[in-house]
Amino acid sequence: MTSLLMKAVVLGFLSSAFAVPFNTFDGPGFPACYNVSAVYQPTSVVDMVSLVKRAAASNIPVRASGKGHMWYDTMCSDSETIIIQTEGVHSISDFELTGSEGSVMIEAGVTFFELADYLHARNASIGYALVNWNMTVAGAVAMGAHRSSLREASMVASGVLEIHIIDGTGTIQKVVRDETSDDWLAASTSLGLLGPIARMKFKIFPSFKLYAKQETLAENDVLNGDIYGLIAPYATANFWWWPYLRKFHHRYYDVIPTASTNQQGFQSTFSITEIEAIAARTLLDSGKILPTSNMLSETIFEGIWSAPNFHEKSNDTTITVWPVYGWDYDVLIGGLYPGLLPEWDYNLRAYTLELAFPVTIANRVLQRVRGLFDAQLAKGITMTSTYRSGINIKFGRAYNDLLGQVWANTTDGTDWTKGAIMFDFPSYRPTWGDNLRFNEPFYHNLSSTLINEFPCRPHWTKNSRDVLTQSVKNLDPGHLQRFAAVREKFDPNGIFKSVVGQIIGVM
Repeated sequence: MTSLLMKAVVLGFLSSAFAVPFNTFDGPGFPACYNVSAVYQPTSVVDMVSLVKRAAASNIPVRASGKGHMWYDTMCSDSETIIIQTEGVHSISDFELTGSEGSVMIEAGVTFFELADYLHARNASIGYALVNWNMTVAGAVAMGAHRSSLREASMVASGVLEIHIIDGTGTIQKVVRDETSDDWLAASTSLGLLGPIARMKFKIFPSFKLYAKQETLAENDVLNGDIYGLIAPYATANFWWWPYLRKFHHRYYDVIPTASTNQQGFQSTFSITEIEAIAARTLLDSGKILPTSNMLSETIFEGIWSAPNFHEKSNDTTITVWPVYGWDYDVLIGGLYPGLLPEWDYNLRAYTLELAFPVTIANRVLQRVRGLFDAQLAKGITMTSTYRSGINIKFGRAYNDLLGQVWANTTDGTDWTKGAIMFDFPSYRPTWGDNLRFNEPFYHNLSSTLINEFPCRPHWTKNSRDVLTQSVKNLDPGHLQRFAAVREKFDPNGIFKSVVGQIIGVM
């Protein structure tokens, strides 16, 4: 660590008078933490270890952050905290691929985009254990992120072979995959409560190509249909729900022979032009008071989302026809189109809610949500989706750890062995006034109803403090106790504490 950085550390630790918020990826005005006295940007694992040791010596809480891919003020505790930003610690090494499997070592700040680029140059991939281009892989593992699949292992942690964690003394603990070990089951979805992830050994596979196809289904065909049968046959699949229009988009992907196509489809979910952003923001902002604006928004967005959100990577031209073909990462995630910015850079931001339920009760859950929309309609109030891709309905194959959304070993009396359905409900955050949505109480009633009426588990970065607090009663107390015991071993003084850890009672 340089002497300049060492000086900055000392000054940061000695001065709490200048504590400021640390923001989510949405930027200023969207705090992940409120009381941050210093933010450090190490460039090596050695730097990270040194920072943790100094924090421990001063007994000041410390949290690691990758790209800030979260929505609410739950990343830290409300105590004075220092932040270690990991983006500058992003080496990739020890590549090995022989036959059908191999491995690679990645450091804390490596993003999915960086890893995919590195691996594709070597004809390799991480399979389906990937989620979003603007996230670090370590951050995704820590918060239990997942792709949508009932057939394939798609929780990001499912691809991890080793996790190297900096514990509360500044010592690196190597936790090797062992599903009989509580250390592993806690590290697999740690919420950062065991300490910052320094590096991970990750499973890799040969590169492959996929098709992506989408169909529009009548709402009744999903709510009263074979949901499991629509999702489970494919490598990855999900729905987007348009409740005002009573439609679903059914998107699914699977493998094709590598030599079968020359198309190089590249997906983008968030790219937007400035003109599009201004038009969308103007319409959605008026929807704060005019339900007709929200009806028009959903109609426009559904029409846009019916077409492929893909460009041809080789020349950046729009692909207009389903199915789309291309390499694994490009088709499953992609990123931003050249020269365009993501929607949040144009002040298009969202509130979020995500809850996971056993897939065996998927129909009942979605029917209950439909009933809540219909109850408003009976009062003369039309509720809609206000997000560019509708309500995202995702799925996860069972994966056992202590704090993930899709564990099957549970005491709640419900069968999670077939996997989970995730109800992911983003909704536009108006830019004016009190920033509340049209008919704001509807959203709070919806979340409380689902939490109170069904066995469910929260997403750790897409829910407010209130939703997390309500959800605790649905978590397995045995899992929480076992996690707390591992946390006490890794961090006996609680310097890695967070609001989430405090809410679920593992601190």
